[in-house]
Amino acid sequence: MRYNEKELRALSRQPAELAAELGMRGPKKGSVLKRRLLKLVANFLFYFRTDEAETAPCVLPQPVGALLLERCVVSQEEACSFSLSFVEDMDRKYVFQCDSERQCLEWTGALRRASYEVMRRSLVFYRDEILKMTGKDPLEQLGISEEARFQLSAIKA
Repeated sequence: MRYNEKELRALSRQPAELAAELGMRGPKKGSVLKRRLLKLVANFLFYFRTDEAETAPCVLPQPVGALLLERCVVSQEEACSFSLSFVEDMDRKYVFQCDSERQCLEWTGALRRASYEVMRRSLVFYRDEILKMTGKDPLEQLGISEEARFQLSAIKA
């Protein structure tokens, strides 16, 4: 997938589903745990420097980076830490340190639900439930094409 830097910056300014300051260690050898402001927006996890807001309060902080939460594995490491790795490269592992076990559970749950595939499965499930209850396809009522509805039906197999 290709992303325009301007679009990513704009997306990073959208309201977060979850945001907090956590410890974060990147996948590089010798990487150390750094405090980062993490912001979950749709299926992107943005991370920001924590010192930027203090040095320039009038300037909107720019993300240091963003992780696309597709084909990733979220794993509990210890009571207050979890990791995020990617199916294509399991060695590319990010580790996050939370302030509490409860916060860790909140983050791991939110990250697992953030992938496009999970959202798509939810759409198919609720579409089928509404169709059973009402006899009408809710996507048809929204003007979504027959071709798109067919693609959604095909993923159940």
